Amino acid sequence: MAQIVVRQLDDTVLEAVKARAVANQRSTEAEVRAILASAVGLSAAAGSPGPDAPRSFSDFVGIASGRRSQEEIDSYVRSLRDEWER
Repeated sequence: MAQIVVRQLDDTVLEAVKARAVANQRSTEAEVRAILASAVGLSAAAGSPGPDAPRSFSDFVGIASGRRSQEEIDSYVRSLRDEWER
């Protein structure tokens, strides 16, 4: 696995990450990994979706612009339910 070093990180950013880690009951290092994975559209879990995956349900649905058909929405919800049942 790769490693990175972040130089000149503002102290307030680090404190916010630490507070978020405590709230999520994980280490600061694990929190940073989760933040980075989320920022690029991945989940921290194995088998995570690719970088083109929707960041949220509303992104997939496209509610604001009406980009998705009812069939696409139904199919997506069905796939989520199937995953939950496993």
